Amino acid sequence: MQVLLAQPRGFCAGVIRAIEIVERALEKYGAPVYVRHEIVHNKHVVDSLKAKGARFIAELSEAPAGAVTIFSAHGVARVVEQEAEIRGLKVLNATCPLVTKVHIQGKNYVSAGREVILIGHAGHPEVEGTMGQIDGPVHLVQTEDDVDALPLAIDTPVSYVTQTTLSVDETRGIIAALQRRFTNIVGPNTKDICYATQNRQTAVRELCERVDVLLVVGATNSSNSNRLREIGSEMGLPSYLVADGSEVNQEWVRGKARIGITAGASAPERMVEDVIEALRRIDTVEVTLMDGIEETIQFRLPSELTKDEPVAARHAVAG
Repeated sequence: MQVLLAQPRGFCAGVIRAIEIVERALEKYGAPVYVRHEIVHNKHVVDSLKAKGARFIAELSEAPAGAVTIFSAHGVARVVEQEAEIRGLKVLNATCPLVTKVHIQGKNYVSAGREVILIGHAGHPEVEGTMGQIDGPVHLVQTEDDVDALPLAIDTPVSYVTQTTLSVDETRGIIAALQRRFTNIVGPNTKDICYATQNRQTAVRELCERVDVLLVVGATNSSNSNRLREIGSEMGLPSYLVADGSEVNQEWVRGKARIGITAGASAPERMVEDVIEALRRIDTVEVTLMDGIEETIQFRLPSELTKDEPVAARHAVAG
């Protein structure tokens, strides 16, 4: 069988930065360091960091007072930041800079006297963090029908921001519905949508035109990974989300000449390789990398991890 790999796929700059923050914190301060929620939505990444000494916690109360604590790439509400300050935690913020940009946009809109509408998925950590960062009411919409149900007059000064893991394609219809509904509306340029989400979705659409079945490497709780699988299904392809090679069912690929593989933004490349190895146990495999965008974006690490400072006291507290 021929295996075609989407380009780009897998880790984005925000995920790379978040993982490196945890690894550098462990090197500098020693184990354990405490990470609030999954640093990114991928079990293999989380398990790897656990093995190095990271402890993942649901609430800050699980971290000892004064401990080194890391916020995940999805961002947190201000009340979480305030709790960390009250408890004297040494915080390293791994929030993706693109998520932070959305927080800033929302705050600026509120300062300008506008109601804020957030396009996103209810319950997603990024959505909860964004809603908790913006002073004043935030109206969450997930569909065009939600726009019609908003309890706002048509001449209300409104603004909108979006969950970063949604693409331009996913938000276009909702933004159009908002613009039809309200006479005084502003929002960010579409270029502010997460580059990684858009690039991976564009690549998977091109991939789907050339293959017989699509395998998406990623976690079931990863929004962007699920969306990649949905795109394959929408294009009429048998499409499956797998965490690694152990989840590949040979019946999915039996008799298929061309297998497409992509990976969500939080899926490590070694899991893509694991899926390819699983296919090799089924049949002879020829791997081809599709042409696509080469991403070169990098995000800076927190200054605490790029400069020298005394760490002996930190070891005494965190250990």
